[in-house]
Amino acid sequence: MPTDNNSLPFGKWEIADIHVEDPGVKRYVHFESPAIHTGGKHARQQFNKSNLSIVERLTNKLMRGAGNTGKKIKAYDTVKKSFETINTRTKENPVQLLIQAVENAGPREETVRLRYGGISVPKAVDTASQRRVDLALMFIAQGAKKTAFKSKRTFDDCLASEIIAAAKNDVRSFSISKKEEKERVAKAAR
Repeated sequence: MPTDNNSLPFGKWEIADIHVEDPGVKRYVHFESPAIHTGGKHARQQFNKSNLSIVERLTNKLMRGAGNTGKKIKAYDTVKKSFETINTRTKENPVQLLIQAVENAGPREETVRLRYGGISVPKAVDTASQRRVDLALMFIAQGAKKTAFKSKRTFDDCLASEIIAAAKNDVRSFSISKKEEKERVAKAAR
């Protein structure tokens, strides 16, 4: 059954053969929604942001920080160009690579501070699935910004490189290194 271009991300990439392998984040990673700009309709309920498309959630994470607040069209164009770069470099579906990057970059364990009397003690806890997806998207966006800062490379090229590296579970990727750092701290706090 052929799909029309309105139901495809950016009107280009097929979503029928995309799958999420990690059962922990499967419920919180959605890619079926063709809308990339929903206008905050998810904010009516507490955990409704997991019903947003993963592409829109990445776009929203790129708008974090003082310099990019409210520039959704700019972030949208950046994600679109980076997806085209990913498709050119790897000949794979960029939405599938983004999902693999989110699966790989989401930390499974982190620490919380517990207070006993007058001292605070770090305690390792399992990370909630929705928080894993949020942290993975944040790490990917931060890695792209950090790579593009004072660099000759464009921001969309740096975002494409970060997504590809995280999808391949490359330890030189910023998002993978941040995930491993969080898990290493949690392991020490057990």
